[in-house]
Amino acid sequence: MRVAYVCVDPGIPVFGAKGGSVHVQEIIRAWRRRGAQVTVYCTRRGSAVPADLDDLDIVELPVRAESAGDRESETERRSVQLAGLIEAAGTDLVYERFSLFSRTLELTVGRLGIPAILEVNAPLIDEQARHRVLADRAAAERCLLGAARAASVVACVSAEVQSWLRGAVPEACTIVAPNGVNTERITPAVGGCAAGLTVGFVGTLKPWHGVHRLLDAAALTGRDWKLLIVGDGPMADDLRSQADTLRLDVEFTGAVMPEAMPSMLRRCDVAVAPYPPTESGTAHYFSPLKVYEYFAAGLPVVASAIGQLPKVIEHEVTGLLVDPRSVPELGQAIARLDDDPGLRRRLGAAAREAAVTRHNWDRVLEGILAAARTDRRPIEQGVR
Repeated sequence: MRVAYVCVDPGIPVFGAKGGSVHVQEIIRAWRRRGAQVTVYCTRRGSAVPADLDDLDIVELPVRAESAGDRESETERRSVQLAGLIEAAGTDLVYERFSLFSRTLELTVGRLGIPAILEVNAPLIDEQARHRVLADRAAAERCLLGAARAASVVACVSAEVQSWLRGAVPEACTIVAPNGVNTERITPAVGGCAAGLTVGFVGTLKPWHGVHRLLDAAALTGRDWKLLIVGDGPMADDLRSQADTLRLDVEFTGAVMPEAMPSMLRRCDVAVAPYPPTESGTAHYFSPLKVYEYFAAGLPVVASAIGQLPKVIEHEVTGLLVDPRSVPELGQAIARLDDDPGLRRRLGAAAREAAVTRHNWDRVLEGILAAARTDRRPIEQGVR
């Protein structure tokens, strides 16, 4: 079976350090494990190629524009060109990671009459308008409408994203397909960690990830913890200043490529997802990759009870959930794990078991394919 994997978003390199890049690579690996012949069509290839993907066929048409309006127009032109290249090469199925201004899926389905899967990871149109610049909202909505209508199924990463998609394209066939994790790539530490508690965080250093709250919580407890902050972002300098002011032992690693993530997680005793409350009127629509990676590493997780997290983390079984409004409660939960190594081991073992049995990427793709049917047959049978 030939699969055309499409990612037109110039902000997501296929081979990069971002969570989106990890998602792209892992879905491609899951397709290849099913025996599919995958060709990637993208606008940004990236350079950090994992050894197991160095034979991957990639067609890249870069977007090189300065202004928001020019970038939107060029992205749409590239998506049309990529559709033409897919048509010329031939494929049995299109799998597209939803990108603003992409028409690739819609055009390919229209020309080849093949099934297609659209994966939506965020309400990108609203995100772009709220946090960056969206010059042509009507064009963005038109492209989403065409793609969602043409897709055999739209796989939404959370119930909140599904609700947004249904509001924009009510007739689309949608399912919720949360993120997953590669439990062969990320495994628990062997033999335990060094003396003293190491508290880990993985992710982009932006306000809505709440790292500043973790630093405040650590200071409130007065404990002698080491904080390992894995990631980079616009708050990095502010967080370093905060750590200095609070006289905390914090290691900022900067951006880390996916291949190095397992060794980073093995340095931790506890992992944290300290999301703050959302702004009024906005939903917490993320499906945090970090939490699944914490699970795979066999780490007890302390996380805010917000968005999807109470559905992923079973309180007192695979982690500890805390009130997202309470910094002291966050610190107290970590301190509880510091005081009780047996609780850390029990929660970590249950988290690893959950990652292996319920959250690996093969199961994520299997769930999407089970919902994607053509002519009442499973989608893979429909193209054989």
